[in-house]
Amino acid sequence: MIEYIEYKEKQEVITMIRETENLDPKALAKELLNDRTHGAAKAGAGELQKADAFAEGYKAFMNAAKTERETVTWAVQAAEAAGFEPLRPMKMYQPGDKVYYNNRGKALCLAVIGKKGVKKGVRIAAAHIDSPRIDLKPIPLYESSEMALLKTHYYGGIKKYQWTAIPLSMHGKIVRKDGTEITVNVGEKEGDPQFTITDILPHLGKDQMGKTLGEAINGEDLNILVGSLPLTDGEGEQQFKLNIMNILHQQYGIVESDLISAEIEFVPAFKAVDIGFDRSMIGAYGHDDRVCAYPALEAIFDCGVPEYTAITVLADKEEIGSVGNTGLASEFLNYFIADLAGGEGWMAHHVFSQSTCLSADVTAAYDPTYASAFEAGNSCYLNRGVGVAKYTGSRGKGGSNDANAEFVAQVRKIFDDNGVIWQIGELGKVDQGGGGTVALDISRLNADVIDVGVPVLSMHSPFEVVSKLDVYMAYKAFKAYFLAE
Repeated sequence: MIEYIEYKEKQEVITMIRETENLDPKALAKELLNDRTHGAAKAGAGELQKADAFAEGYKAFMNAAKTERETVTWAVQAAEAAGFEPLRPMKMYQPGDKVYYNNRGKALCLAVIGKKGVKKGVRIAAAHIDSPRIDLKPIPLYESSEMALLKTHYYGGIKKYQWTAIPLSMHGKIVRKDGTEITVNVGEKEGDPQFTITDILPHLGKDQMGKTLGEAINGEDLNILVGSLPLTDGEGEQQFKLNIMNILHQQYGIVESDLISAEIEFVPAFKAVDIGFDRSMIGAYGHDDRVCAYPALEAIFDCGVPEYTAITVLADKEEIGSVGNTGLASEFLNYFIADLAGGEGWMAHHVFSQSTCLSADVTAAYDPTYASAFEAGNSCYLNRGVGVAKYTGSRGKGGSNDANAEFVAQVRKIFDDNGVIWQIGELGKVDQGGGGTVALDISRLNADVIDVGVPVLSMHSPFEVVSKLDVYMAYKAFKAYFLAE
């Protein structure tokens, strides 16, 4: 029901002001102003204990799934254990049925069919599972000055200087010309070798330190050190490169040309750990955006038989524009919905037009060390709950999905009615910069979309920080959204 309210006449306003003169300001503030109570105080001891327990599962996930391929592998195994089966296109599914679509091992759609099927629209939680990292060039291996190194091409928005002089692990897949697929994971197990990108010592770093941070490390200088011994003591060309290639051949049965058809990623070898004496935070590589992917997965596993069909999407390539056939700028989500809708004799565009989506992506957490980049009154903070962003983009909301007021109100009510601690904010000051999410790619299908995710400190660095309470509240938010009637 829509209620139209006109602005009150002058005399009515004067009368109202006089009637409030004897009110208690504290009581009035509690009723009328936004609640800025710290999340821990709102949550209470019981919720904090649940957050701690949820964080243990999340840390294990983060250690097992550092790339988009590893995340999909983990998610499919967890989904099948929860009763999900591969999608059968155009099948008429029944309420409670659980299906998934694995898109090339790098993106994933999961659905729990609701009591209303899909004709009345679906509820989508869409996260991405790629993170900034260091990729290899097509012909990466070379030797120089009696060392073997790999040429790289960084992926996503990174500060290049942060990726030098830290331990790296190697992940990915090599596909030989005969189609044989080889999964690679080196540097994560105890006793594995690790790798690094060297930096110049401060004693000789005068020229480097005279440059800006953005210029101090060149992209072509992000070379990964992988060896320093020749194949033999005898003379010969490329003995250092040959020694590494011989090791790879013995280990994986590959030759150098097989690296052309490989997707090898180097990521920090750090494990997810508790941060702080109070253990209230988690430090890890890749919170952006697996810190939203994990709660969205757990929420769909725990949603029972919802009223509306619940869908969790894990997408690739968001960090470089959601491109390619595994990014959400492609049609794979559209096709997934079309296959579900077809079983009910419906068309995908009718479904999307009645659907809503939580674009499950992180936001920036207010950092007092860099306070000048934020507008304190419109920022998200650690431990104040899951963050909502009505719009992202940059400067004049360029490149933004700007959620409408009706959908914002709907999300507010769902969260408040289900005890979800949440906050709303922007990604820093208006002219400071900005960023985007997959919200644009889903809103173009005529669904209502808003960004909801976990605030992150040191975003896009090799070691990001989040609050355990905020991660748990993301799970509660996605679950409440799926179950809302």
